[in-house]
Amino acid sequence: MNLFKAIGLKLLSALLFAALSAFVRQLGDTVPVGQLVFFRSIFAIPPVLLIYAYRGELASAVYTSRPFGQLGRGALSVAGMFSNFSALTRLPLADATAISFASPLITVALAAVVLKEKVRIYRWSAVLVGFGGVIVMLIPHFDAKHYAGAGAAAAATVGSMLALFSAFCNAGTVIQTRRLTQSETTSSIVFYFSSVTALAGAVTLPFAWHAPTGPELAMLISMGVCGGVAHIFLTESYRHATASVIAPFDYTSMLWALLLGYWGFSELPSA
Repeated sequence: MNLFKAIGLKLLSALLFAALSAFVRQLGDTVPVGQLVFFRSIFAIPPVLLIYAYRGELASAVYTSRPFGQLGRGALSVAGMFSNFSALTRLPLADATAISFASPLITVALAAVVLKEKVRIYRWSAVLVGFGGVIVMLIPHFDAKHYAGAGAAAAATVGSMLALFSAFCNAGTVIQTRRLTQSETTSSIVFYFSSVTALAGAVTLPFAWHAPTGPELAMLISMGVCGGVAHIFLTESYRHATASVIAPFDYTSMLWALLLGYWGFSELPSA
């Protein structure tokens, strides 16, 4: 176990995932969710292939001894990504991120039950304190008057439910990732995750497609690159520490989300 390396990788992934969420929030009013999922996934693959080709480990990026484990993780990721992106199109960036932070609490619980990890009281305390802070921050948003108009209130309610569902899915993917790291390479986990989610996004393209402008296309590609690199960092972090140790650091994404929100990504969708 290398605790400092694990935490450092996790913090870097949190920053990149916050940037990814900001791009989704910016594009969500015009680009269909399936198209967002497709671009986020398909452009996550090149960084993986380039990094491991440079390291002479390209074969490990496509080899897997646990195809059903990879498929199961991919299915959870598809559900989590679609629900997370849908929540981001209905809520301000900080709010959607805050609700999704039920995930660390669920992850720690699953780590204790499924992975049989020893979760000591100080880890439970860190997660509960962080989650309590999220609830305090969200109290004003539980009032429908916070949103202008019935349409915005309904969108916020649906968005909140989707964000919570995404939190459960993300907790499940963390547990499955931790299990896969026992036998699979980081590159193969990221490659098959991106392939499964890209395929799921591609299925929706004939039904909903927005022709992106130049700036929109740049953001769509940036989403994928940020997601791919972030996923490499995230998966690698779980090689160096247990899931219950790493999960509480999900809350650092909230700080980045708040900053990005103040920089112009926190506006509500129009009713």
